[in-house]
Amino acid sequence: MTAVAETDVSRRVVAGTSDRFYLHMAYLYLAVAIIGFAPTYWLPLVRGTLAVPAIMHLHAVVFYGWLTLLVAQTRFAATRQLTRHRAFGVLGVSLATAMFFVGVAAAVASMRQADAAGFGEAGRAFSVVPLTGIVFFVALFAIAVINVKRLDVHKRLILIATVSMLNAPVGRLFILVLAPEVLEGAAPPPPVFVTVLPGLVTDLLLVPAMLQDRKKLGHVHRVYWVGGAALVASQLLRVPIAATDTWQSIAGGVLALMP
Repeated sequence: MTAVAETDVSRRVVAGTSDRFYLHMAYLYLAVAIIGFAPTYWLPLVRGTLAVPAIMHLHAVVFYGWLTLLVAQTRFAATRQLTRHRAFGVLGVSLATAMFFVGVAAAVASMRQADAAGFGEAGRAFSVVPLTGIVFFVALFAIAVINVKRLDVHKRLILIATVSMLNAPVGRLFILVLAPEVLEGAAPPPPVFVTVLPGLVTDLLLVPAMLQDRKKLGHVHRVYWVGGAALVASQLLRVPIAATDTWQSIAGGVLALMP
């Protein structure tokens, strides 16, 4: 075997190992999403006791659809089925688009529910979490699509985008333990600052990927530093933004757009 051939085989082995790692991360993210919503969505759904607006079911379909697609796409990459990977990438664009509109609609439904319970202002303030969250996800996904030919950038952006939306199931567990009355509609939506800790805990899901980079590349890829910093900043900035009259106006405008 020539030196060139040996180098080529070595690169394929390293690439395959990396792709399998991303497949394992996809399974982990799917598991986090299922566990996070199990007590308040999946188990009540199975028992027939779940009472939520229809948009919430559609929200579950598209968001879990994304996680399922992530598993499929990372599996295609790990098994070198690149033609299928590219074909399903088109589905990813359609799904991400649907997630944006359904995410906004779900946020509006939550605001209306809070308003009906007499917690309108608190509901509009808390809407900063889902609305900025879906904007952040779509923005990162769009950048990932633009960089589809730069695989090192593309796959890491997809990972960060996915972690950004796992704030919801992790946060759900925090609320279930600390303030279950909020989930029952017996209390106003919590202040936005309580989402910071669950957000930071969720961000730790990026640490294994960063350690993998350190192991395989000898350094952490800059996409994780830049994208991770942007993710943390978005979670922290929600707190002061939610307290402004400007955000109340923005949230009110979103409500008006979706009668």
